[in-house]
Amino acid sequence: MAARCDLCGKGPVFGNNVSHANNRTRRKWKPNLHKAYIIVNGQKKAVKVCTKCYRKLRKSQ
Repeated sequence: MAARCDLCGKGPVFGNNVSHANNRTRRKWKPNLHKAYIIVNGQKKAVKVCTKCYRKLRKSQ
């Protein structure tokens, strides 16, 4: 299961954890995904969307 928004394509971002001693370890930030339902050709379809897209969908209804 890919951590990617089906609407905008937002995906994971990579970077470093930096400790007080300036040691760096690689890490990944994942998008905050929600399951939403949209109507496509008269059918209800489940999609994974990020929080920003989810808010836009909710406000447009």
